[in-house]
Amino acid sequence: MHTPDNPALDLKRVLQALLADQHLHANDTLQVLEHAATHPTAHPLEQLAACALEDRRHPGQPLDLDRLCQWLANKVGQPYLRIDPLQLDLPQVTGLISPAFAQRHGILIVAADASGVTVASAQPYQDDWLADLTRSLGRPVRRVLANPQQVRQAGQSFHRLAQSVKGAQHQQSASLGELEQLLELGKRQAEASADDAHIVHIVDWLLQYAIEQRASDIHLEPRREQGQLRYRIDGLLHNVYAFPAGVTLALVSRLKHLGRMDVAEKRRPQDGRLQSRLPGGGEVELRLSTLPTPFGEKLVLRLFDPQQLQEGFDRLGLDGPQLEQWQSLLRQRQGIILVTGPTGSGKTSTLYASLKLLATPQVNLCTIEDPIERLDPAFNQLQVQPALDLGFANGVRAMLRQDPDIIMIGEIRDRETALVAVQAALTGHLVLSTLHTNDACGAITRLQELGVADYLIKATLVGVMAQRLVRTLCADCRGGAALPEGQPCRTCRGTGFHGRTGLFELLVPSDSLRALIGPGSDLARLRRQAVADGLLDLRRCGEAKVACGQTRQEEVLRACS
Repeated sequence: MHTPDNPALDLKRVLQALLADQHLHANDTLQVLEHAATHPTAHPLEQLAACALEDRRHPGQPLDLDRLCQWLANKVGQPYLRIDPLQLDLPQVTGLISPAFAQRHGILIVAADASGVTVASAQPYQDDWLADLTRSLGRPVRRVLANPQQVRQAGQSFHRLAQSVKGAQHQQSASLGELEQLLELGKRQAEASADDAHIVHIVDWLLQYAIEQRASDIHLEPRREQGQLRYRIDGLLHNVYAFPAGVTLALVSRLKHLGRMDVAEKRRPQDGRLQSRLPGGGEVELRLSTLPTPFGEKLVLRLFDPQQLQEGFDRLGLDGPQLEQWQSLLRQRQGIILVTGPTGSGKTSTLYASLKLLATPQVNLCTIEDPIERLDPAFNQLQVQPALDLGFANGVRAMLRQDPDIIMIGEIRDRETALVAVQAALTGHLVLSTLHTNDACGAITRLQELGVADYLIKATLVGVMAQRLVRTLCADCRGGAALPEGQPCRTCRGTGFHGRTGLFELLVPSDSLRALIGPGSDLARLRRQAVADGLLDLRRCGEAKVACGQTRQEEVLRACS
């Protein structure tokens, strides 16, 4: 597939090999050669993949770039590696080789230890770099074949990041005050100073990379020697990069500045908000939160895709009779509807999907939140501000003078808020809110603990939705996609899971259940009555999703323990 005087892959020879292996028909080659004439500098496998041909040996399956790379690796006898950026030790692999050398030879170091170094390349016959690299590293070099797009894009991105980290570390001062002054030199990205440019690039990279990796949260955690960057993906945290301690603090300061937070204040926790525009034109909202630690401020960014506000309940995993019952509750004109569950169980997504359904031009829908999770023009949203003595209870009282039809309270945390919510429901308003309880029946005893009278609970409580999130099975793994031996699925990184769905327990109090609400209500007795009334609890909901192949039993047990 190459000529003796040129070790680079030759498209015509690659086509001949594919024809010989019966992956192509003869008439396919003309289409490939015509396309290649307009893209002469592209890698031969990229030229082939761009034609979207069918694998004649496996009807119905496309000859995409991944399949072609796998075929080539088998052909040349080199291991095939799907590059997973989250599995790379980025500071290590970028520090062993210069960006110019890597780019010139189209290679990327993907692993290194005392026994040797693993190098990925999309040109299996080119080895003019091998002797120099082996000699400079003083270790054996192992070769693997990789996707040419991944090698090129990952190499450019990671080496540029490493250069920015090195430059920021070199530019930074040992004084924390000077670090802040450095970041304040450029108020806008377009006007960033030379000293500031490295930090600007790192911040851009970590935000865009988080979005590409489907992260829901970004954690920047300062430590004594090195700061840690971690992403939460499908509910689990992954290590991404270890920054020098000073660079970590500079990144936190930059993000605080972008989030309109007080950069000089480091003793108090702060909250902020940031909106990021993607290269493709989409937008992502980020909520920022800082926490003082012994080694500097820890920063967590939560990512929200505004497009999620347009998504229906089916994306949340709520469907069938439960969805019909929930929508029936939302049609009530007055009363309290509660969504319960621990932090990170998807309560906010359920509430916003419900509010989107309710927010018609004929109703006045008001929310009070701490903080406002997602901005939407269809709602009248109010931010809790303790410094101005504006809490949930005072906010609801103010809203009641605004002629509302529907009120959403971010969370019922105390007795005053609970009583105000009940009063709003009694006076003809539909109130939606959240509570932190283990299950739906627990909301009743929690309201009692907050001091709400039993007769008021009976009169106002319309329904309670308890929920959890579980990881869903990867469609590629579940679909039996062919994987190269020893290689994890590229979609789920070998975890077997990709994405999450909800488990829901919807309680609509019956007359029999309401009769049990009284002084010293027994939670176990309330649960038995709810099940007798037909309640599908969280575990049974999870078992139904296991039965239809959406998740695994251990995921349900983990979420419902």
